[in-house]
Amino acid sequence: MHAFTGLSAELTRSQAWDQGGEMGRRDGFTRATDIPICFCEPASPWQRGSNENANGPAAAVLPKGTDLSIYSAEDLVCVAAELNDRPRRILG
Repeated sequence: MHAFTGLSAELTRSQAWDQGGEMGRRDGFTRATDIPICFCEPASPWQRGSNENANGPAAAVLPKGTDLSIYSAEDLVCVAAELNDRPRRILG
């Protein structure tokens, strides 16, 4: 939850999540962060475009099925920084 502290109000108005079972603890997330969760319709990836655009590069670093429990929080912060610092064509 600490990853959301310090974000601008614009970035924390809401979060759009997939329908996966791993998202079952959304109520606790909303209570802890005061960020409402919206679920996208099944088989509608265009409803969460930024998520879909991040999946490809993330899968290159952590392939689907990777056991994240073998990584420390520090390791995952480094992976997030690597992904977030990549140049984006749309941003020039």
